[in-house]
Amino acid sequence: METQVKSFQKFILLWIGELVSAIGSGLTSFGLGVYIYEQTGKASAMALVTLLGFVPALILSGLAGILADRYDRRLLMVLGDSLSVLGLVFILLCMLKGEAQLWQICVGVTISSIFTSLVDPAYKATVTDLLTEDQYTKASGLVQIAGSSKFLISPALAGTLLLIADIKLLLLIDMATFFVTVLSTLAVRKGIEVKSSNKKFDLGKEFKEGWEAISKKRGVVVLVSVTCVLTFFMGFIQTLAMPMVLAFSTSTAVGMLETIVASGMLVSGIIMGCLSIKGGYLKILSGSLFLSGIFMVLFGLRENMVLISIAGFLFFATLPFANASLDYLIRTNIDNKVQGRAWALIGMISQLGYVGAYALSGVLADYVFTPLLIEGGSLEDSVGRWIGVGMGRGTGFLIMIAGSLLAVMAIILYWIQPIRRLEEGETACISD
Repeated sequence: METQVKSFQKFILLWIGELVSAIGSGLTSFGLGVYIYEQTGKASAMALVTLLGFVPALILSGLAGILADRYDRRLLMVLGDSLSVLGLVFILLCMLKGEAQLWQICVGVTISSIFTSLVDPAYKATVTDLLTEDQYTKASGLVQIAGSSKFLISPALAGTLLLIADIKLLLLIDMATFFVTVLSTLAVRKGIEVKSSNKKFDLGKEFKEGWEAISKKRGVVVLVSVTCVLTFFMGFIQTLAMPMVLAFSTSTAVGMLETIVASGMLVSGIIMGCLSIKGGYLKILSGSLFLSGIFMVLFGLRENMVLISIAGFLFFATLPFANASLDYLIRTNIDNKVQGRAWALIGMISQLGYVGAYALSGVLADYVFTPLLIEGGSLEDSVGRWIGVGMGRGTGFLIMIAGSLLAVMAIILYWIQPIRRLEEGETACISD
């Protein structure tokens, strides 16, 4: 018991560093979003930056997972956090010379994303190293609190700072946070497995071993594949929420709104941090995702800040339960020795849905749905009677459609037998 307590304390120290890092990243993300929208007025431009900040990390996460299984995970986290600052430095230098162009922001975001890819697989595998199965869901709630801080703390802070300064201050603060992250990671000296392998590095073989770890149970493969579809629908609200609200409000109001809605994840995360889930993981996963879809529909329904705030709060409140259930179902069905490369491949597959959403959502919003729901648009006298017309209404309608499809997919998820067998403890090979 004493060993478990000490291990959890080390996890908390590591978690604090990730919390600070997430707050800094959130400042930059919010500031760049407002900066780009003010420059272009296009949701597609914001989606492009989001896409370029996401894809490199996704593509390289497989390699990062292999490295996490072979070498010192602590060192990988330090390198990833430290070198990601280079992208921010590039953007800041461009801004000091005048207004940064969209392509320059894209380059800087891509650089940061490349090095950030080293962190996540090593961090997730480290959680497994430090904790017991009984501590997984409690840790998952805390990890999600740290992740949600970029929505909970950063937007309100960024919105306030933008009243007295500009985005350059946000970039400087983000750069400074890496010191805290690196120091907290280095301080956790024991309990993190130090990897050192003399085996010949074979990338193909390493990927194959990661895939074999996943494919031992058909349910894991099916669950990860379905998750890819779910993330596609959820990616629409992630990309389009800010441009939808900025179409009728200010950046300061958007910052406060994001903080309010993200507090839903905080509340759920705290509950999960105190109370571990003991069973019914698939029911919780399916039910949470169904509610997420319904709240997405309500989020896009009207240009009403009260309704948007309530729907957004409830949307975020469902996510920790879904994430923790998904995390448990997968983590307990994969061998710990290959969790680094396994989690990397799982991330790549499941998050391909986000790539599709980021690539399509902005274009669909700007060039298809917005023209339909402005004055004189084709849907003005039909859909427009229910949700209103204006520059942000097409974006809201697109979020509503994605939410409806997410709810339907959540129902289907519950009745997929290979996934049900994961919780029942039955094994099913991919060849079954």
